[in-house]
Amino acid sequence: MQLAHIGIWVNDLERTRQFYETYFGARTGAKYVNVKKAFTSYFLTLNSGAQLELMHRPDITSCLTSADTESLGYAHLAIAVGSEAAVNALTDRIASDGYKVLDGPRHTGDGCYESVILDPENNRVEITV
Repeated sequence: MQLAHIGIWVNDLERTRQFYETYFGARTGAKYVNVKKAFTSYFLTLNSGAQLELMHRPDITSCLTSADTESLGYAHLAIAVGSEAAVNALTDRIASDGYKVLDGPRHTGDGCYESVILDPENNRVEITV
């Protein structure tokens, strides 16, 4: 078995799609529109073949009160970029473009090298080797 994809509800489908295309090289499939359900989505595919499904429906709202607050359930996406230098460069690029860096880059206690940033919808994204 393998993980098929991860679905994320978003408020701004186009901005979030563009974020993952710009910073993580995601390739985006055709936009899906279900007028009856007021639902739209995109499947984004990373170079590894892993997929994200970005989904929007106007009646779905955030369950978090603050981007700095964690809760049970979804914690983060982790995207490997290949090297410590790539983690540093991408984190710096994302920060210079105005997105929030919550932690790192740093070596963690379990031996990983990572940073944690927020995407446009305040979802945590771990950038790792």
